[in-house]
Amino acid sequence: MSFDSLGLAPELLRALTAAGYDSATPIQAKAIPEVLAGHDLMASAQTGTGKTASFALPILQMLKASGEKTVPKGVRALILVPTRELAAQVLASVQRYGNGMRLSSAAIYGGVSERPQIAAASRGIDVLIATPGRLLDLMTQNAVSLSGVQHLVLDEADRMLDMGFLPAIKRILQKLPKKRQTLMFSATFSPELRELAQTMLHNPVSVDVSPRNSTAVSVEHVVHMVEDSRKRDSLLHLLHAAPRQTLVFSRTKHGADKIVRFLESYGFNAAALHGNKSQNARTRALSGFKSGEIMVLVATDIASRGIDIKELPAVINFDLPNVPEDYVHRIGRTGRAGASGLAISLVGREDQSYLRGIERVLKQPLKREPLGDLSLPIKVAAEASAPPRQPQGQRKPQRSGAPASRGHNLRSQGQRIPARGNGGGQRSGSSSTR
Repeated sequence: MSFDSLGLAPELLRALTAAGYDSATPIQAKAIPEVLAGHDLMASAQTGTGKTASFALPILQMLKASGEKTVPKGVRALILVPTRELAAQVLASVQRYGNGMRLSSAAIYGGVSERPQIAAASRGIDVLIATPGRLLDLMTQNAVSLSGVQHLVLDEADRMLDMGFLPAIKRILQKLPKKRQTLMFSATFSPELRELAQTMLHNPVSVDVSPRNSTAVSVEHVVHMVEDSRKRDSLLHLLHAAPRQTLVFSRTKHGADKIVRFLESYGFNAAALHGNKSQNARTRALSGFKSGEIMVLVATDIASRGIDIKELPAVINFDLPNVPEDYVHRIGRTGRAGASGLAISLVGREDQSYLRGIERVLKQPLKREPLGDLSLPIKVAAEASAPPRQPQGQRKPQRSGAPASRGHNLRSQGQRIPARGNGGGQRSGSSSTR
């Protein structure tokens, strides 16, 4: 369906054309008319389906059409998100779609100084994207007022509940006007989330573009059963023949750091993304991964929210998540917007109960494939194929994003990881535009 048929304003259509979008995704085609009609919405949509535009486009149009002005410390549309990375991503989308509409937007989240965020709020904001914790901090300081909010969005609502934000969300709701439009977007809807929706939404329209707890049909799932002690070697074999960039998931922060150190010892440009990293470090890691400078990004579940990489070919689960629904979120990083993707899981003895839980939730078995011959020690194999070392101080410079010279010459992007054989844009703080 074309965007022209959805009743969007000319300014938004021009912005979509400039961004290279010519047709609406299923969630956009179903949600945008309902939001423009003023209905509350309960939408089930996976990451990568275009859900941000589903609420951002109609909200921008309604804010512009009302002709109202923001008041100091006031907010007209509030978008709550679980993580700072997702806040920055949504802000970038809002600013891209609203370019030329003279509407202000800003993001506030933790991990950075409050001062620029308070300054942005003091002028009044048309569209505020916020994490619940930092928003409560600013509300306590009377730095922001929510009494004029006309539109409320809960993006990735299931993740916010998983992260323990329910008490904060309830406190925020107490400060909002009862007469407002409320939109809830989530990949999964637990009984607890449905109960919250009943208290927040008024006669909501339900939009579901995919079966509950499903993954994109364009993603191929492969499970490799491995010894727990050989997981790192198995990962190295996979990366040796993998597409150029890969997102690796670790269940713990400490585990993510260990994986990065291991990969760096073999010359891979790798970085970790988790909650113990500073905001600057997380921003650098994401920017480096998007630019191609970092080839392997190792992330925990919570920190991965907001990773938006176009055409990311592969995701590897070094550990399976202990919450089955998190598998859906992880795999949503690849196979986005109909593109093909590959999701590989390294399953050891400790992961087997988690695998059974995931298969029960997905209501389908995941394909098992043998990994291949790991009998040759990885380090010996890698060093045997490495070129002679450069004298110290005269090291040959590496091409951006490529692993250092230890024999890990990755194949061209898009090549499938073999199952058999020998091988195995962001802003920080706050931002406002007028």
